Amino acid sequence: MKKQKQKQEISRNKLLGLAGTGWMFDAMDVGILSFVIAALAVEWQLTPSQMGWIGSVNSIGMAVGALGFGMLADKIGRKNVFMMTLVLFSVASGLSALTMTLTAFLILRFFVGAGLGGELPVASTLVSESVAAHERGRVVVLLESFWAAGWLLAALIAYFVIPNYGWRLALIITALPAFYAIYLRRRLPDSPKFELDGKPKQSAIEKIKTLWSKKYARRTLMLWIVWFTVVFSYYGMFLWLPSVMVLKGFSLIKSFEYVLIMTFAQLPGYFTAAWLIERAGRKFVLATYLLGTAASALFFGNAETLQLLLISGALLSFFNLGAWGALYAYSPEQYPTAIRATGSGMAAAVGRIGGIFGPLLIGSLLAAGYGFDTVFSIFCGAIIIGVLAVVFLGTETKQMELE
Repeated sequence: MKKQKQKQEISRNKLLGLAGTGWMFDAMDVGILSFVIAALAVEWQLTPSQMGWIGSVNSIGMAVGALGFGMLADKIGRKNVFMMTLVLFSVASGLSALTMTLTAFLILRFFVGAGLGGELPVASTLVSESVAAHERGRVVVLLESFWAAGWLLAALIAYFVIPNYGWRLALIITALPAFYAIYLRRRLPDSPKFELDGKPKQSAIEKIKTLWSKKYARRTLMLWIVWFTVVFSYYGMFLWLPSVMVLKGFSLIKSFEYVLIMTFAQLPGYFTAAWLIERAGRKFVLATYLLGTAASALFFGNAETLQLLLISGALLSFFNLGAWGALYAYSPEQYPTAIRATGSGMAAAVGRIGGIFGPLLIGSLLAAGYGFDTVFSIFCGAIIIGVLAVVFLGTETKQMELE
């Protein structure tokens, strides 16, 4: 019995490490984009609206990828799609380093986004289906904690590479994860639930109808609202963090340094959420950390001193990324195996629509003369809507066996 338990722990940790490394590379690419936008704004003399479009095109690609690859994962398996998305975003990111115009850069960022958007819900579904119910939430939040490691890598690359060697080398570095897919092909197991029960029995249209059937409609509505508000605020705030610091008067290098400091707060955000999620439940952790995000956004938007900017920015990282961990644990638990990746992918796709508008909103409001206090108040309000959806529409899934 003891040997069997040890074997299960080794298998779980192996899966977490393999999937988490892919997740980390995903985060590294999203994170590096925020720093690249700040560098491109200087080199290509971009307007705030053009800067906003870079983040939004990325989110358009993520919406398409989350929807398409989510459905594909319910058809051909989680592992195969996970590897496909990893290769897609890595190669496209490396090619974007060679672009000479904003248009070419935007086209490639669409394909980067498609790979990123497809990988995240598929990876969380794979891990959810491979772990026992009593530790599923904690393990998926720990999977999400690799996002913080990826952001830290991005911040370090930005701080040491971009000022000295330029943004192009930084993007070439983000192409390296494509080689990781070769390793994954041999080492990563597919979902046992998919192999037993996940063979395609429904068409894509039938799956979507099932998501909105009487049994799942409330869950689907809740997820779509939460995903939209969380992604809208996250990409609006975090893709702009280095640029916000520059616009507040700090140099590019100093801005990268301050964002690196704020990024360290993501790790305790994940770890505390992972500790709480099997004790207090998904709804409590998600709602609490989203409320913390809303309050931090309000303080950050109104901060005038460096000290307040750093403290509120660190709290923003802490609460927002803890909420992300809970959301990725919560989403796959809403549906049975046959539609799990489709349901999670569609919710993520709706969220990415929010990610399109978030960066554009900041760009257009700043161009119109509005201040950061107004912009971040809007994000605060959006997150509150997400909290209300969780509280009034959500169902607690702590330690429930997956269908």
